Amino acid sequence: MNFPFYIAKRYLFSKKSHNAVNIISIVAVCGVAVATTATICSMSVLNGFRGLASEMFGSFDPELKITPVRGKVFNPDTPVFKAVYAFPDIELITESLEDNVMINYRGRQGLAMLKGVGDNFVSQTDFALILTDGDTVLKNEINNFALLGIGVASNIGVNAGFVFPMEINAPKRNAGVSLANPAASINREYAYIGGIFTVNQAAYDEHYVIVPIGLARDLFDYEKEVSALEIKLKTGVSVKKVQAEIQKTIGDDFEVKDRYQQQEDTFKMINIEKWVTFFILVFILLIAAFNIIGSLSMLVIDKQADVITLRNLGLDNRRISGIFLFEGWMISASGVAFGIIFGVLLCLGQQRFGWLRLGNGNFSVSAYPVIVYFSDLLFVLLTVLVIGFFSTLYPVRYLARKWLR
Repeated sequence: MNFPFYIAKRYLFSKKSHNAVNIISIVAVCGVAVATTATICSMSVLNGFRGLASEMFGSFDPELKITPVRGKVFNPDTPVFKAVYAFPDIELITESLEDNVMINYRGRQGLAMLKGVGDNFVSQTDFALILTDGDTVLKNEINNFALLGIGVASNIGVNAGFVFPMEINAPKRNAGVSLANPAASINREYAYIGGIFTVNQAAYDEHYVIVPIGLARDLFDYEKEVSALEIKLKTGVSVKKVQAEIQKTIGDDFEVKDRYQQQEDTFKMINIEKWVTFFILVFILLIAAFNIIGSLSMLVIDKQADVITLRNLGLDNRRISGIFLFEGWMISASGVAFGIIFGVLLCLGQQRFGWLRLGNGNFSVSAYPVIVYFSDLLFVLLTVLVIGFFSTLYPVRYLARKWLR
């Protein structure tokens, strides 16, 4: 065993001649442990919110989405996209067509984003999980039906199963506005209220209306065009791998986005919050590291007689300084070990029992969500050890020059 490390280990766990040294060492370990626990818990809660957002968006957003780089629509009936349809890892592809419309229900009006979808849209995502009223049927032999975000439905005062159809208006794509007869420049379609959905995201709940793609094409004066192709992959398939293969096939005129890229702003904000929180807690760790400096200073003074004995046994100043360097590093290591264990236990307890609640508001979950990533634990461990090493290195060298001569 490395001799300086052996002596440092004995110093860490043995009783000192002055109780103050023991107390300061315990305070140093506890300071690092508390800061480490806070870092792990904070990062895990933000991981939980990221996972919650991913789950909510996953009920509406496809695994992969193809959109044009320029323009609003494109024709999917080309050899390039036929090659995409033939990909073995793709389970199904849904055509969608989006644009702004004005909706009207018996005099109550509002603006909305109309999304026309193919018949397999419900199979594309877990849409049934976010449906709060009605069902997911979009058309039958006679009528078209619309699925409304809960905010849209509230704005025009409707609910699933209302007797009268909703009026949907959009300007004709290739016609000018006639001041003499403005109605002649408007396309109008009707759809009954089939269901209400809630994603708990204002971007969808307050704006989206889903209808059959045939109705959307009639309203917007299109024949085969789509705004996007929404892709569901087979179970166990690598999303990144298929995304890269599709992008290579369709070229640079189109974008292929996964769920995180489709909601890039939301997930970028969560990631920024996570790392800003981490760096704030790193400053707290730096403050906790000053306890290590105090502990080492007291230990060097306390072990003056031992230093003389070790020097008489043949140890040079470099190896004697190494003892106290290992001592400081072990204080950091002990603190981060206790902090990680306690932090993980707190996170697991929060997952299991939901100790911290989100209050009495209308939240999609009742308690703070928590997800612990091994990569975060490893990153925190390395960060604390590096801080502990450098916060120990200079004080040991200074104390060695002053006390270990």
